Amino acid sequence: MRHTRLLCHEGMAVNFHGVSLIFKIDEGGNTMAKQKIRIRLKAYEHRILDQSADKIVETAKRTGAGISGPIPLPTERTIYTVLRSPHKFKDSREQFEMRTHKRLIDIVNPTPKTVDSLMKLDLPSGVDIEIKL
Repeated sequence: MRHTRLLCHEGMAVNFHGVSLIFKIDEGGNTMAKQKIRIRLKAYEHRILDQSADKIVETAKRTGAGISGPIPLPTERTIYTVLRSPHKFKDSREQFEMRTHKRLIDIVNPTPKTVDSLMKLDLPSGVDIEIKL
């Protein structure tokens, strides 16, 4: 088995074999790695998105994991312009807009109970969830 030694400072983040590690230095000068789960939520309706984020935060706190967020990310706007008339009058147009709201939640030092309860969590159908370890 081969060991890898990392030289690190307080707060340094490293992606190591697909696992994000954040380093913390304790009182004795030893470095300790924290594992982090990053959850990214997307939805067209912000109310459903906020309810889902609250459910995730509540579940993670109940199982003893640290939480950072929910952090609101910039809203993505997609605008579609169409002609009102089917044949002519190009000056008369109508615009439709679609907004995608996003939130970011970081779970620091998750326990096995945290991961298990997040897998069993029931979220509304309009919410897209992306989880990175």
